[in-house]
Amino acid sequence: MNSRTLSIAFVLSVCNLSTFTPLSLARPQGRVYYVATTGKDTNPGTLASPWRTVQKAADTLVAGDTVYIRKGTYKGRVAPKNSGTDATHVITYASYPGETATIDGKGVSVPEYVGLFHIEGKKYITVQGLKVANSRYYGINADGSSNITIQKNIIYKTVSCGIGVWACSNVIVDGNDVSQACSGGQQEAISVAQTNKFEVRNNHVHDTPDKEGICAKDGSSHGKVYRNNVHHTSDDGIYVDAWERHTHHIEVYGNVVHDVKEQDSSGIGLASEEGGLLENIRVYNNIVYRNPWVGIEVSDWGEGASRPMKRIEIVNNTLWENGIPWGGGITCQNPDVQSGSIIRNNICSENSAFQIAVVSSLYNKAVKVDHNLINRFMGEEGEVRGTSYVEADPLLLNPAKGDFHLQTGSPAIDKGSSSKAPAVDYYGNARPKDGDGNGSAVFDIGACERPAEGG
Repeated sequence: MNSRTLSIAFVLSVCNLSTFTPLSLARPQGRVYYVATTGKDTNPGTLASPWRTVQKAADTLVAGDTVYIRKGTYKGRVAPKNSGTDATHVITYASYPGETATIDGKGVSVPEYVGLFHIEGKKYITVQGLKVANSRYYGINADGSSNITIQKNIIYKTVSCGIGVWACSNVIVDGNDVSQACSGGQQEAISVAQTNKFEVRNNHVHDTPDKEGICAKDGSSHGKVYRNNVHHTSDDGIYVDAWERHTHHIEVYGNVVHDVKEQDSSGIGLASEEGGLLENIRVYNNIVYRNPWVGIEVSDWGEGASRPMKRIEIVNNTLWENGIPWGGGITCQNPDVQSGSIIRNNICSENSAFQIAVVSSLYNKAVKVDHNLINRFMGEEGEVRGTSYVEADPLLLNPAKGDFHLQTGSPAIDKGSSSKAPAVDYYGNARPKDGDGNGSAVFDIGACERPAEGG
């Protein structure tokens, strides 16, 4: 087993993504129907006499109903006709427990901006445990909808997004495997745009031939992107882009992002490509390594006259061996960052050309840099140490194999700041701990808090 295989196995086990566990669905509130490749749409849709097509179910289900789809391949688009009414009367589309149904778009016409499984203008719908493949546009798509859950699906080979969420509210995208998305160079593997109140969590996003992995963008707000494993995407693994709308109050935390492919791409990127204000973005407890440009980038990408940002917080991340062959750990090169931003408590180790770089007009003005661990400062233009820094090898346990725990005696232990530090670490363990056994609990630097000595 080579180091790449070991590292992926390690982060998958941490994120609980190594396998798709059997579905555990809530007890259906309404009627239960069944679809099978042996059925007929003239049947009553029972287990003994199932329907043949998923669209028959989509035309029939009302609030509280569930359809279980038996193992097999189902050609054609699916578009739910009806909505659920509330959290206790959800319409659920799911693979039959212990089986996996495939919605296949091979040879199926899918219009632009439409999903092979397409939810438009609906409420309280759950899509769970399906394979969705070979879409000529999106895989699973929600548009102008609310209270949508897209969970534990496998989506692959899509021309545009694997999962798209547009102008929605209260959306959960949880535990999906998305690969080979965006073959047509459009959108991102998981795209969330103009959406309020969302969570993108526990997903495995990988091996995209073009574009980014996960993107929250274009007016989205009050969202969380967490516990995802993102690797071998073409462009940035995780991207937050205001585009032309005010995009705000988004947290990116507890993710593993590594081995992005394109030379000018980063693990995690923040942008305002068309001049929308990016505000109150918090990036913390992420492990970001072996990306070709930068681990975390506050970028100046775009064509707009300005790219305004406020209150960008990059705290307690671990960044290792980014920049292949040239690049670094963290960079803030956007001169339009306006106020209240911090780079704090991060481990930046063995990144190729610089560890932390900040445009000089921002340093210690709009952007404060403090309490970071720097390993291999090289004095590149704009490279800074900040204040209250530690300059040393962080003694990570086995980063080459994906293990970023702190060893006993690490200089990162108890050297962080409590200001704006997250209350838990990458693993969900409470901070701070007395990691060096000296009798006092102080925040560590980096994504992983060292357990209490002897605890």
